[in-house]
Amino acid sequence: MRLKIEPRASAAPALNALVPALSVVATTIAAALLFAILGYPVGRTMYAFFIAPLASANGWAELALKAAPLAMIAAGLAAGFRAGVWNIGAQGQLTMGAVAGGGVALALPDAQGPWVLPLMCLCGLCGGMAWGALPAFLRIRLGVNEILTSLMLTYVATLLLSALVYGPWKDPDGYSLPQSRMFSDAATLAPILPRARLTVGTLIEFLLPIGLWFTLRHALVGFSIRTAGAAPAAAAYAGFPESRVVWIVFLTGSGLAGLAGIFEAAGPIGQLIPQITPGYGFTAIIVAFLGRLNPLGIIPAALLVALSYIGGDTAQVSLGLPNGAAGVVQGLLLFFPLSADFLVRNRLRVVA
Repeated sequence: MRLKIEPRASAAPALNALVPALSVVATTIAAALLFAILGYPVGRTMYAFFIAPLASANGWAELALKAAPLAMIAAGLAAGFRAGVWNIGAQGQLTMGAVAGGGVALALPDAQGPWVLPLMCLCGLCGGMAWGALPAFLRIRLGVNEILTSLMLTYVATLLLSALVYGPWKDPDGYSLPQSRMFSDAATLAPILPRARLTVGTLIEFLLPIGLWFTLRHALVGFSIRTAGAAPAAAAYAGFPESRVVWIVFLTGSGLAGLAGIFEAAGPIGQLIPQITPGYGFTAIIVAFLGRLNPLGIIPAALLVALSYIGGDTAQVSLGLPNGAAGVVQGLLLFFPLSADFLVRNRLRVVA
């Protein structure tokens, strides 16, 4: 007797639609079991993790602040994943976007005027795109796997940022801390609400996934991306060469990641530090799959994953929960959707 995996002839649309909700329920149950095994009171821990962060207006503002970059980066990655292009280096592209845009702020400390922030954002966008162009070029010209190159370039970008803030860009008045000078007022995204850290960058980060959804669904370039992932031979026959699609999705995903990087550096942080975000570029991969690679579905998925960030911090402070517990919950949020997808598309049969 053994188990055999067989592909299903067709998957029920209703079952496909239920996968995200069932995955969230399964993650919640698994998280409760994890907290119980670790010896923490399940009720109090679940409240601190999932409810307490939403008990105040400031908590909702922080949720939006963390979810917005996740949504924008994940939407860019999802376009590539749907085309069969696996950009795993969004964290490095985010870092290089912060470096390129932050370099403008540091090079022009006395500059004033409304042109400073747009220039920083443009440079951040181009910095991310330039970093994403490297694995795209290597795949197209040399056939190098983009998963490896994009991931390895992430560590190069992180080390480059560290070298800058420990070296030539280090703040001479920063008490020897590895950080740059604070950006000037003209180079900083001001809060749009009192007593909250939300900026106009947050709004842009939520709007861009909606624009990307419209492009994928209604524009010719979106059709070429979807066709390249579903039927590569048909896409080539229809005049959508693989090289063009690879360039489009890589530059789109890396550009959005770079834009998220400068929004973080010029927004909540206001300077360059060795770690711009707590791994948004990697977490966005979870968000993309939890949102079913649909930019509209990615927005609520980003809010859920952002809640795990804030809830993990809350539970750590109030109950002493290990910091790694939030990472485990985020991993479960990826594990269950992928497992459910597999079971929706395939079935297990016992054979003799």
